[in-house]
Amino acid sequence: MEHCSELFTPRRSSWPGTLTKKNNNDMDALTFGLMGLCRHGRDGSFATRSNREDMLAMMAADLKAGGFKLPTPASLKPKHVEFLIERWRADGITTATMKNRMAVIRWWAEKVNKASVVQRRNEDYGIGEALTAKSRAYALEGERLAAIQCPLVRLALELQATFGLRREEAIKFKVSIADQSDRVVLRPSWTKGGRGRTIPIVSPKQRELLDRVRGVAGDGALIPDGKKYVEQLKAYEYQTLAAGLRNTHGLRHAWAQQRYQELTCWAAPAAGGPAMSAMSARDQRADRQARLKLSQELGHNRIEITKVYLG
Repeated sequence: MEHCSELFTPRRSSWPGTLTKKNNNDMDALTFGLMGLCRHGRDGSFATRSNREDMLAMMAADLKAGGFKLPTPASLKPKHVEFLIERWRADGITTATMKNRMAVIRWWAEKVNKASVVQRRNEDYGIGEALTAKSRAYALEGERLAAIQCPLVRLALELQATFGLRREEAIKFKVSIADQSDRVVLRPSWTKGGRGRTIPIVSPKQRELLDRVRGVAGDGALIPDGKKYVEQLKAYEYQTLAAGLRNTHGLRHAWAQQRYQELTCWAAPAAGGPAMSAMSARDQRADRQARLKLSQELGHNRIEITKVYLG
C-alpha cells in the first residue's frame, strides 16, 4: 500500500469552563493565550463569557488537531478561519451553531486587532440563508482531484462522490469487507453513530471504482500501513484544502441528488426539479418512497433530513 505523510493529533472535544492551576499546566500556548483574552475581555453576561471560553478552547483544540501551531492568539490568519469552518461543515454543524462560532472568532480577531482576518459576512463563507440545498451540492472536478498527491486521499474523495460516503466512512472503507457484489455494506465501526448500512451498486462507474480501490488498498482501509485513522484524516484535510476542495461534504449532497433522480426519474427540487406542491398524488408517493430509501442509504434515521440534501 502507498504511504501518505502528515501527522495528526487527536481532537479534544471539550474543555473546562474554569481555570485552575492544573488546567493551566495542561494548556498549549494558543489555548493559554485565548483564556487570557477571556479573563481580560469580560464583555457580555456570565453565560456568554462561559460559552465563549468553551468555544475558543474547542477551536484551539481543532487547530492543534489540524496541525496548526499558533504561538499566540495574534497568530490568527484567514487560513485558520477557513480550516475551522470546513471542519465544522464536515462534522454537520448546524447553521445556527456555525453563526455562534463565527461571532466568537470575530471577537477573538477584534481582541488581537486583526478583525480583517475574518470576513464580515457569514454568507461569504457559505454560512447562512444563502446556502441552499442546491448550492451545497459539489461535483468532484478532475483538475482538483488530480491535484491531490496522496492516492489514498484521491480514492476516499471518489468514494464520497460515488457512494455518498462521509469522509470518515471513506477513509475507513475496506473494499474486501464492503464489496458484496451487488451492494456495499458499511460496518458500524466506520459510520457516524455506529449505524451500519447498505448502499446498492447500480452503475459500472461504482464497480470500476471498487476495483481500483482494491488494486491500491488490497484488504486494508484507505490508511497507510503503520498509520492511524486520525493521522490519515489530517493528511486528507491538509491536501483537500491545498487543492481548493473546501466543501467535500458537498460531494455527498451531489450524490444524494443524483440518487434521487435515479429512483424517481426526475430531478430533486434542489437540482431544478418540481416542488412537492407541483407533484401529482402519485408522484408525491414516489417522492416519499425515494426519500425514505435515501435516508437509509445516507445513514440517517429520519426522512426529514433528506430536505437538507434534496430541498
